[in-house]
Amino acid sequence: AWATKACGSSKGKAAFGRGSKQCAVSEGRDVPTDRRLCKMKSTLIKPSSMMKTQTNAKAAGASVARAAVGRPSGSAGASLSSSSVAKNVACRAAGKGNMNANAAVSLSPSSMAVQEDQVGTTTFTTWLLKQEMKGNVTNELAVVLNSIALACKQISSLVTRAGLQGMTGLAGDTNESGEDQKKLDVISNDIFSECLKTCGRTGTIASEEEDVPVAIDQTYSGDYVVCFDPLDGSSNIDAGISVGSIFGIFEPNEECNLEGKNIVTESTDGDDLDISQQEALLHCCRPGKDLLSAGYVMYSSSTVLVLTVGDGVYGFTLDTLIGDFVLSHNNIKIPESGKIYSFNEGNLKGWSDGLKEYMDFVKDGDKPYSSRYIGSLVGDFHRTMLYGGVYGYPGDVRNKNGKLRLLYECAPMSFLAEQAGGKGSTGMGRVLDIVPEQVHQRCPLFIGSTKEVEIIEKFLE
Repeated sequence: AWATKACGSSKGKAAFGRGSKQCAVSEGRDVPTDRRLCKMKSTLIKPSSMMKTQTNAKAAGASVARAAVGRPSGSAGASLSSSSVAKNVACRAAGKGNMNANAAVSLSPSSMAVQEDQVGTTTFTTWLLKQEMKGNVTNELAVVLNSIALACKQISSLVTRAGLQGMTGLAGDTNESGEDQKKLDVISNDIFSECLKTCGRTGTIASEEEDVPVAIDQTYSGDYVVCFDPLDGSSNIDAGISVGSIFGIFEPNEECNLEGKNIVTESTDGDDLDISQQEALLHCCRPGKDLLSAGYVMYSSSTVLVLTVGDGVYGFTLDTLIGDFVLSHNNIKIPESGKIYSFNEGNLKGWSDGLKEYMDFVKDGDKPYSSRYIGSLVGDFHRTMLYGGVYGYPGDVRNKNGKLRLLYECAPMSFLAEQAGGKGSTGMGRVLDIVPEQVHQRCPLFIGSTKEVEIIEKFLE
Protein backbone atom coordinates (compact mmCIF):
# COMPACT_ATOMS: atom_id res chain seq x y z
CA ALA A 1 0.00 0.00 0.00
CA TRP A 2 1.44 3.31 -1.08
CA ALA A 3 0.44 6.89 -0.29
CA THR A 4 1.74 10.23 -1.51
CA LYS A 5 2.47 12.50 1.42
CA ALA A 6 4.05 15.92 2.07
CA CYS A 7 7.60 15.83 3.34
CA GLY A 8 9.60 19.03 3.85
CA SER A 9 8.31 22.19 2.15
CA SER A 10 4.90 22.63 0.54
CA LYS A 11 6.51 22.70 -2.92
CA GLY A 12 8.40 19.47 -2.49
CA LYS A 13 6.48 16.26 -3.13
CA ALA A 14 7.86 13.05 -1.72
CA ALA A 15 7.21 9.42 -2.40
CA PHE A 16 7.23 7.69 0.93
CA GLY A 17 7.43 3.91 0.70
CA ARG A 18 6.36 1.61 3.49
CA GLY A 19 9.49 0.39 5.24
CA SER A 20 11.87 2.73 3.31
CA LYS A 21 14.70 4.44 5.11
CA GLN A 22 14.75 7.78 3.21
CA CYS A 23 12.49 10.52 1.85
CA ALA A 24 13.37 11.33 -1.78
CA VAL A 25 12.46 15.01 -2.51
CA SER A 26 11.93 16.19 -6.11
CA GLU A 27 13.64 19.57 -5.51
CA GLY A 28 16.90 17.81 -4.75
CA ARG A 29 17.38 19.63 -1.42
CA ASP A 30 19.12 17.89 1.42
CA VAL A 31 16.49 16.28 3.55
CA PRO A 32 17.23 14.69 6.91
CA THR A 33 17.28 10.94 6.65
CA ASP A 34 16.30 10.51 10.26
CA ARG A 35 13.42 8.02 10.10
CA ARG A 36 11.67 9.49 13.10
CA LEU A 37 11.62 12.95 11.49
CA CYS A 38 10.24 11.51 8.27
CA LYS A 39 7.47 9.78 10.21
CA MET A 40 6.64 12.93 12.14
CA LYS A 41 6.41 15.02 8.99
CA SER A 42 4.48 12.35 7.13
CA THR A 43 1.57 12.75 9.53
CA LEU A 44 0.85 16.23 8.15
CA ILE A 45 -1.85 15.11 5.75
CA LYS A 46 -4.69 17.32 4.64
CA PRO A 47 -8.04 16.38 6.26
CA SER A 48 -9.69 16.14 2.86
CA SER A 49 -7.06 13.65 1.68
CA MET A 50 -7.46 11.54 4.80
CA MET A 51 -11.24 11.39 4.44
CA LYS A 52 -10.94 10.48 0.78
CA THR A 53 -8.45 7.71 1.53
CA GLN A 54 -10.60 6.22 4.32
CA THR A 55 -13.73 6.43 2.18
CA ASN A 56 -12.00 4.53 -0.62
CA ALA A 57 -10.75 1.99 1.90
CA LYS A 58 -14.24 1.37 3.24
CA ALA A 59 -15.64 1.00 -0.25
CA ALA A 60 -12.92 -1.45 -1.22
CA GLY A 61 -13.34 -3.45 1.99
CA ALA A 62 -17.14 -3.59 1.73
CA SER A 63 -16.91 -4.65 -1.92
CA VAL A 64 -14.61 -7.56 -1.12
CA ALA A 65 -16.69 -8.48 1.94
CA ARG A 66 -19.85 -8.64 -0.19
CA ALA A 67 -18.05 -10.89 -2.64
CA ALA A 68 -16.90 -13.13 0.21
CA VAL A 69 -20.40 -13.38 1.73
CA GLY A 70 -22.03 -14.05 -1.61
CA ARG A 71 -19.68 -16.94 -2.26
CA PRO A 72 -20.94 -20.23 -0.69
CA SER A 73 -18.66 -21.62 1.99
CA GLY A 74 -18.59 -25.19 3.22
CA SER A 75 -17.66 -24.44 6.82
CA ALA A 76 -17.43 -21.79 9.48
CA GLY A 77 -13.68 -21.59 8.80
CA ALA A 78 -14.31 -20.56 5.19
CA SER A 79 -16.51 -17.64 6.25
CA LEU A 80 -13.94 -16.51 8.75
CA SER A 81 -11.24 -16.66 6.10
CA SER A 82 -13.32 -14.58 3.67
CA SER A 83 -13.98 -11.99 6.38
CA SER A 84 -10.25 -11.77 7.16
CA VAL A 85 -9.39 -11.29 3.49
CA ALA A 86 -11.95 -8.48 3.18
CA LYS A 87 -10.61 -6.72 6.22
CA ASN A 88 -7.00 -7.12 5.06
CA VAL A 89 -7.74 -5.61 1.65
CA ALA A 90 -9.58 -2.69 3.24
CA CYS A 91 -6.66 -2.03 5.56
CA ARG A 92 -4.16 -2.02 2.74
CA ALA A 93 -6.36 0.37 0.78
CA ALA A 94 -6.22 2.75 3.72
CA GLY A 95 -2.44 2.88 3.38
CA LYS A 96 -1.79 1.35 6.78
CA GLY A 97 -0.30 -1.95 5.65
CA ASN A 98 -1.48 -3.83 8.76
CA MET A 99 -4.61 -5.43 10.24
CA ASN A 100 -5.34 -2.57 12.63
CA ALA A 101 -6.82 -0.07 10.19
CA ASN A 102 -10.33 1.22 10.83
CA ALA A 103 -11.95 -0.29 7.77
CA ALA A 104 -15.61 -0.75 8.66
CA VAL A 105 -17.38 -3.79 7.13
CA SER A 106 -21.00 -4.33 8.15
CA LEU A 107 -23.02 -7.50 7.57
CA SER A 108 -26.77 -7.59 7.84
CA PRO A 109 -28.26 -10.32 10.10
CA SER A 110 -30.14 -11.85 7.17
CA SER A 111 -26.86 -12.62 5.43
CA MET A 112 -25.46 -14.48 8.45
CA ALA A 113 -26.49 -18.14 8.73
CA VAL A 114 -26.32 -20.24 11.90
CA GLN A 115 -22.92 -21.92 11.89
CA GLU A 116 -22.76 -25.68 11.60
CA ASP A 117 -22.35 -27.64 14.82
CA GLN A 118 -18.79 -28.77 15.43
CA VAL A 119 -18.24 -32.24 16.90
CA GLY A 120 -16.13 -32.08 20.04
CA THR A 121 -16.63 -28.36 20.71
CA THR A 122 -20.39 -27.72 20.69
CA THR A 123 -21.93 -28.11 24.14
CA PHE A 124 -25.53 -29.18 24.67
CA THR A 125 -26.48 -25.70 25.86
CA THR A 126 -24.97 -24.09 22.75
CA TRP A 127 -26.74 -26.63 20.54
CA LEU A 128 -30.07 -25.80 22.17
CA LEU A 129 -29.50 -22.08 21.55
CA LYS A 130 -28.87 -22.79 17.87
CA GLN A 131 -32.01 -24.93 17.68
CA GLU A 132 -33.94 -22.04 19.19
CA MET A 133 -32.50 -19.71 16.53
CA LYS A 134 -33.68 -22.16 13.86
CA GLY A 135 -37.17 -22.25 15.38
CA ASN A 136 -37.00 -25.96 16.28
CA VAL A 137 -37.46 -25.39 20.03
CA THR A 138 -38.96 -22.68 22.20
CA ASN A 139 -37.24 -21.15 25.19
CA GLU A 140 -39.53 -23.10 27.53
CA LEU A 141 -38.78 -26.44 25.83
CA ALA A 142 -35.05 -25.70 26.05
CA VAL A 143 -35.44 -25.25 29.82
CA VAL A 144 -37.18 -28.64 30.08
CA LEU A 145 -34.44 -30.37 28.06
CA ASN A 146 -31.75 -28.75 30.20
CA SER A 147 -33.47 -29.99 33.36
CA ILE A 148 -33.53 -33.54 31.92
CA ALA A 149 -29.81 -33.28 31.10
CA LEU A 150 -29.15 -32.16 34.68
CA ALA A 151 -31.10 -35.14 36.09
CA CYS A 152 -29.16 -37.55 33.87
CA LYS A 153 -25.81 -36.12 35.01
CA GLN A 154 -26.79 -36.84 38.60
CA ILE A 155 -28.02 -40.35 37.76
CA SER A 156 -24.80 -41.04 35.83
CA SER A 157 -22.77 -40.19 38.92
CA LEU A 158 -24.93 -42.46 41.08
CA VAL A 159 -24.70 -45.38 38.63
CA THR A 160 -20.90 -45.09 38.64
CA ARG A 161 -20.74 -45.22 42.46
CA ALA A 162 -23.71 -47.56 43.06
CA GLY A 163 -21.57 -50.49 44.17
CA LEU A 164 -19.62 -48.35 46.64
CA GLN A 165 -22.55 -46.63 48.30
CA GLY A 166 -24.91 -49.56 48.83
CA MET A 167 -27.34 -48.63 46.06
CA THR A 168 -27.42 -52.07 44.43
CA GLY A 169 -30.03 -54.73 45.19
CA LEU A 170 -33.80 -54.58 45.56
CA ALA A 171 -35.71 -51.79 47.26
CA GLY A 172 -38.35 -54.26 48.48
CA ASP A 173 -41.24 -52.92 46.38
CA THR A 174 -42.68 -53.47 42.92
CA ASN A 175 -43.54 -50.78 40.39
CA GLU A 176 -46.85 -50.34 38.59
CA SER A 177 -45.74 -52.74 35.86
CA GLY A 178 -45.31 -55.52 38.42
CA GLU A 179 -41.49 -55.48 38.32
CA ASP A 180 -39.24 -55.54 41.37
CA GLN A 181 -37.80 -52.10 42.03
CA LYS A 182 -34.08 -51.68 42.50
CA LYS A 183 -32.80 -49.15 45.03
CA LEU A 184 -31.39 -47.04 42.20
CA ASP A 185 -34.78 -47.17 40.40
CA VAL A 186 -36.37 -45.32 43.29
CA ILE A 187 -33.54 -42.79 43.65
CA SER A 188 -33.43 -42.10 39.89
CA ASN A 189 -37.18 -41.56 39.80
CA ASP A 190 -36.95 -39.02 42.62
CA ILE A 191 -34.13 -37.15 40.85
CA PHE A 192 -35.96 -37.04 37.51
CA SER A 193 -39.22 -35.90 39.12
CA GLU A 194 -37.57 -33.20 41.22
CA CYS A 195 -35.61 -31.70 38.30
CA LEU A 196 -38.73 -31.55 36.14
CA LYS A 197 -40.87 -30.09 38.92
CA THR A 198 -38.44 -27.32 39.82
CA CYS A 199 -37.69 -26.23 36.23
CA GLY A 200 -41.06 -24.42 36.17
CA ARG A 201 -41.92 -25.43 32.62
CA THR A 202 -43.66 -28.81 33.04
CA GLY A 203 -47.37 -29.16 33.71
CA THR A 204 -47.59 -32.96 33.90
CA ILE A 205 -45.02 -35.70 34.48
CA ALA A 206 -45.60 -39.43 34.06
CA SER A 207 -43.08 -41.98 35.29
CA GLU A 208 -42.87 -45.67 34.55
CA GLU A 209 -42.30 -46.14 38.28
CA GLU A 210 -45.50 -44.31 39.32
CA ASP A 211 -49.14 -45.41 39.21
CA VAL A 212 -50.63 -42.28 37.64
CA PRO A 213 -49.25 -39.09 36.06
CA VAL A 214 -48.74 -36.13 38.37
CA ALA A 215 -49.97 -32.59 37.69
CA ILE A 216 -47.34 -30.00 38.66
CA ASP A 217 -48.58 -26.98 40.61
CA GLN A 218 -45.37 -24.91 40.56
CA THR A 219 -45.23 -24.43 36.80
CA TYR A 220 -44.77 -20.88 35.46
CA SER A 221 -45.18 -21.35 31.71
CA GLY A 222 -44.82 -23.99 29.04
CA ASP A 223 -46.91 -26.70 30.77
CA TYR A 224 -45.14 -29.46 28.83
CA VAL A 225 -46.03 -33.10 29.41
CA VAL A 226 -43.01 -35.34 30.07
CA CYS A 227 -43.20 -39.15 30.10
CA PHE A 228 -40.06 -40.96 31.24
CA ASP A 229 -38.48 -44.20 32.36
CA PRO A 230 -35.87 -43.00 34.88
CA LEU A 231 -33.72 -46.13 34.73
CA ASP A 232 -34.35 -48.70 32.01
CA GLY A 233 -32.62 -52.09 32.29
CA SER A 234 -32.07 -51.70 36.02
CA SER A 235 -31.75 -55.49 36.40
CA ASN A 236 -28.26 -55.02 34.91
CA ILE A 237 -27.08 -52.56 37.56
CA ASP A 238 -25.57 -55.10 39.93
CA ALA A 239 -23.57 -56.64 37.05
CA GLY A 240 -22.24 -53.27 35.86
CA ILE A 241 -23.88 -53.59 32.43
CA SER A 242 -25.13 -50.50 30.60
CA VAL A 243 -28.47 -49.02 31.65
CA GLY A 244 -30.27 -45.88 30.55
CA SER A 245 -33.03 -43.28 30.89
CA ILE A 246 -35.74 -42.66 28.27
CA PHE A 247 -38.00 -39.62 27.88
CA GLY A 248 -40.63 -38.15 25.59
CA ILE A 249 -42.09 -34.64 25.63
CA PHE A 250 -45.58 -33.58 24.47
CA GLU A 251 -46.94 -30.07 24.27
CA PRO A 252 -50.04 -29.39 26.39
CA ASN A 253 -53.26 -30.28 24.63
CA GLU A 254 -56.00 -27.72 25.26
CA GLU A 255 -58.58 -30.07 23.75
CA CYS A 256 -58.17 -32.64 26.53
CA ASN A 257 -61.41 -32.88 28.44
CA LEU A 258 -62.99 -35.57 30.54
CA GLU A 259 -66.31 -35.74 28.71
CA GLY A 260 -66.77 -39.04 26.90
CA LYS A 261 -63.30 -40.31 27.89
CA ASN A 262 -62.61 -43.66 29.50
CA ILE A 263 -58.93 -43.73 30.45
CA VAL A 264 -57.72 -46.17 33.12
CA THR A 265 -54.41 -47.39 34.46
CA GLU A 266 -53.54 -51.02 35.02
CA SER A 267 -54.15 -50.80 38.75
CA THR A 268 -56.50 -47.86 39.23
CA ASP A 269 -59.91 -47.22 37.71
CA GLY A 270 -60.20 -43.74 36.28
CA ASP A 271 -63.39 -43.11 38.29
CA ASP A 272 -61.41 -43.34 41.53
CA LEU A 273 -59.14 -40.43 40.56
CA ASP A 274 -59.75 -36.77 41.25
CA ILE A 275 -60.26 -34.30 38.42
CA SER A 276 -56.60 -33.19 38.19
CA GLN A 277 -55.40 -36.81 38.03
CA GLN A 278 -57.88 -37.69 35.32
CA GLU A 279 -56.83 -34.65 33.29
CA ALA A 280 -53.18 -35.63 33.74
CA LEU A 281 -54.01 -39.05 32.33
CA LEU A 282 -55.64 -37.50 29.29
CA HIS A 283 -52.64 -35.25 28.65
CA CYS A 284 -50.34 -38.28 28.63
CA CYS A 285 -52.47 -40.70 26.64
CA ARG A 286 -51.46 -39.30 23.25
CA PRO A 287 -50.06 -41.03 20.16
CA GLY A 288 -46.29 -40.94 19.65
CA LYS A 289 -46.66 -38.92 16.45
CA ASP A 290 -47.58 -35.93 18.66
CA LEU A 291 -44.18 -35.94 20.39
CA LEU A 292 -42.18 -32.71 20.28
CA SER A 293 -38.96 -34.28 21.49
CA ALA A 294 -37.69 -37.68 22.58
CA GLY A 295 -34.40 -39.15 23.64
CA TYR A 296 -32.42 -41.43 25.90
CA VAL A 297 -29.27 -41.37 27.98
CA MET A 298 -27.02 -44.43 28.12
CA TYR A 299 -24.85 -44.95 31.20
CA SER A 300 -21.99 -47.15 30.08
CA SER A 301 -18.23 -46.74 29.50
CA SER A 302 -19.28 -43.17 28.73
CA THR A 303 -22.55 -41.33 29.34
CA VAL A 304 -24.25 -40.56 26.02
CA LEU A 305 -27.33 -38.39 25.48
CA VAL A 306 -29.17 -39.00 22.18
CA LEU A 307 -32.22 -36.91 21.31
CA THR A 308 -34.32 -35.33 18.61
CA VAL A 309 -36.42 -32.17 18.54
CA GLY A 310 -38.07 -33.16 15.26
CA ASP A 311 -35.15 -32.20 13.02
CA GLY A 312 -32.73 -35.14 12.96
CA VAL A 313 -31.03 -37.10 15.74
CA TYR A 314 -27.95 -35.88 17.64
CA GLY A 315 -25.70 -37.50 20.22
CA PHE A 316 -23.80 -35.85 23.07
CA THR A 317 -21.15 -37.40 25.31
CA LEU A 318 -20.72 -36.23 28.91
CA ASP A 319 -17.31 -34.65 29.41
CA THR A 320 -16.67 -35.08 33.13
CA LEU A 321 -13.82 -32.54 33.07
CA ILE A 322 -16.18 -29.68 32.24
CA GLY A 323 -19.39 -31.28 33.54
CA ASP A 324 -21.34 -30.82 30.31
CA PHE A 325 -22.59 -32.84 27.38
CA VAL A 326 -20.58 -32.19 24.20
CA LEU A 327 -21.70 -33.00 20.64
CA SER A 328 -20.15 -36.32 19.56
CA HIS A 329 -22.62 -37.72 17.00
CA ASN A 330 -23.85 -35.19 14.45
CA ASN A 331 -27.09 -35.99 12.58
CA ILE A 332 -27.22 -39.75 13.22
CA LYS A 333 -28.68 -41.92 10.45
CA ILE A 334 -29.62 -45.58 10.88
CA PRO A 335 -28.20 -47.70 8.04
CA GLU A 336 -30.95 -48.84 5.67
CA SER A 337 -30.13 -52.48 6.41
CA GLY A 338 -27.89 -54.39 8.79
CA LYS A 339 -26.95 -57.98 9.58
CA ILE A 340 -27.48 -57.78 13.35
CA TYR A 341 -30.60 -58.95 15.18
CA SER A 342 -31.27 -58.37 18.86
CA PHE A 343 -33.94 -60.65 20.38
CA ASN A 344 -34.26 -62.58 23.62
CA GLU A 345 -34.42 -66.03 22.06
CA GLY A 346 -35.05 -67.58 25.46
CA ASN A 347 -38.73 -66.80 24.79
CA LEU A 348 -38.73 -68.43 21.33
CA LYS A 349 -41.06 -71.26 22.36
CA GLY A 350 -43.91 -68.83 23.04
CA TRP A 351 -43.55 -66.82 19.83
CA SER A 352 -45.84 -66.95 16.79
CA ASP A 353 -45.07 -69.26 13.88
CA GLY A 354 -44.23 -66.31 11.65
CA LEU A 355 -41.61 -65.04 14.10
CA LYS A 356 -40.12 -68.52 14.45
CA GLU A 357 -39.74 -68.64 10.66
CA TYR A 358 -37.97 -65.28 10.80
CA MET A 359 -35.49 -66.70 13.33
CA ASP A 360 -34.72 -69.51 10.90
CA PHE A 361 -34.30 -66.96 8.12
CA VAL A 362 -31.65 -64.89 9.93
CA LYS A 363 -29.63 -68.01 10.76
CA ASP A 364 -29.72 -69.60 7.29
CA GLY A 365 -27.79 -68.68 4.16
CA ASP A 366 -24.14 -68.14 3.37
CA LYS A 367 -23.96 -64.99 5.53
CA PRO A 368 -26.23 -65.41 8.54
CA TYR A 369 -27.03 -62.49 10.82
CA SER A 370 -25.06 -61.86 14.01
CA SER A 371 -26.93 -62.04 17.31
CA ARG A 372 -26.34 -59.27 19.88
CA TYR A 373 -28.53 -58.92 22.97
CA ILE A 374 -27.69 -57.00 26.16
CA GLY A 375 -31.05 -57.04 27.90
CA SER A 376 -31.20 -53.25 28.14
CA LEU A 377 -33.40 -51.48 25.59
CA VAL A 378 -31.22 -48.36 25.61
CA GLY A 379 -27.97 -50.27 25.05
CA ASP A 380 -29.39 -52.56 22.37
CA PHE A 381 -31.12 -49.72 20.53
CA HIS A 382 -28.04 -47.47 20.68
CA ARG A 383 -25.99 -50.14 18.93
CA THR A 384 -28.75 -50.66 16.37
CA MET A 385 -28.90 -46.90 15.76
CA LEU A 386 -25.19 -46.76 14.92
CA TYR A 387 -24.57 -50.12 13.21
CA GLY A 388 -27.95 -50.97 11.71
CA GLY A 389 -29.99 -54.13 12.12
CA VAL A 390 -33.14 -54.72 14.14
CA TYR A 391 -34.16 -54.90 17.79
CA GLY A 392 -37.30 -56.79 18.74
CA TYR A 393 -39.35 -57.52 21.82
CA PRO A 394 -42.45 -59.39 20.60
CA GLY A 395 -45.42 -60.69 22.50
CA ASP A 396 -45.61 -64.35 23.55
CA VAL A 397 -48.12 -66.72 25.10
CA ARG A 398 -47.53 -65.25 28.57
CA ASN A 399 -47.32 -61.57 27.58
CA LYS A 400 -49.47 -61.03 24.52
CA ASN A 401 -48.20 -57.48 23.98
CA GLY A 402 -44.66 -58.01 25.23
CA LYS A 403 -43.19 -56.16 28.20
CA LEU A 404 -42.24 -52.76 26.84
CA ARG A 405 -44.43 -49.77 27.73
CA LEU A 406 -45.84 -47.71 24.90
CA LEU A 407 -45.58 -44.25 26.47
CA TYR A 408 -42.25 -44.65 28.24
CA GLU A 409 -40.26 -46.82 25.82
CA CYS A 410 -41.84 -47.78 22.49
CA ALA A 411 -43.12 -44.35 21.38
CA PRO A 412 -39.98 -42.31 22.25
CA MET A 413 -37.66 -44.89 20.66
CA SER A 414 -39.81 -45.17 17.53
CA PHE A 415 -39.84 -41.37 17.20
CA LEU A 416 -36.04 -41.38 17.36
CA ALA A 417 -35.80 -44.22 14.84
CA GLU A 418 -37.99 -42.46 12.29
CA GLN A 419 -36.09 -39.19 12.73
CA ALA A 420 -32.89 -41.13 11.98
CA GLY A 421 -34.33 -42.73 8.84
CA GLY A 422 -35.36 -46.03 10.46
CA LYS A 423 -38.68 -47.56 11.42
CA GLY A 424 -40.64 -48.60 14.51
CA SER A 425 -43.39 -51.19 14.18
CA THR A 426 -45.58 -53.51 16.23
CA GLY A 427 -45.27 -56.07 13.44
CA MET A 428 -48.71 -55.06 12.22
CA GLY A 429 -48.48 -51.28 12.06
CA ARG A 430 -46.68 -48.09 12.99
CA VAL A 431 -46.01 -47.63 16.70
CA LEU A 432 -46.43 -43.84 16.55
CA ASP A 433 -50.04 -44.19 15.37
CA ILE A 434 -51.22 -46.05 18.48
CA VAL A 435 -53.41 -43.99 20.83
CA PRO A 436 -52.85 -45.30 24.39
CA GLU A 437 -55.86 -46.42 26.36
CA GLN A 438 -53.85 -47.00 29.52
CA VAL A 439 -50.95 -45.03 30.88
CA HIS A 440 -48.89 -48.22 31.37
CA GLN A 441 -50.06 -49.88 28.17
CA ARG A 442 -47.65 -52.33 26.54
CA CYS A 443 -47.07 -53.16 22.90
CA PRO A 444 -44.76 -55.38 20.78
CA LEU A 445 -41.79 -53.55 19.30
CA PHE A 446 -39.62 -54.11 16.23
CA ILE A 447 -37.30 -51.21 15.59
CA GLY A 448 -34.19 -50.40 13.57
CA SER A 449 -33.19 -50.37 9.90
CA THR A 450 -36.17 -49.85 7.59
CA LYS A 451 -35.52 -52.89 5.38
CA GLU A 452 -34.98 -55.21 8.35
CA VAL A 453 -38.22 -54.14 10.05
CA GLU A 454 -40.12 -54.59 6.78
CA ILE A 455 -38.77 -58.16 6.47
CA ILE A 456 -40.19 -58.97 9.93
CA GLU A 457 -43.56 -57.44 9.00
CA LYS A 458 -43.75 -59.75 5.97
CA PHE A 459 -43.14 -62.82 8.13
CA LEU A 460 -45.85 -61.68 10.56
CA GLU A 461 -48.53 -60.96 7.93
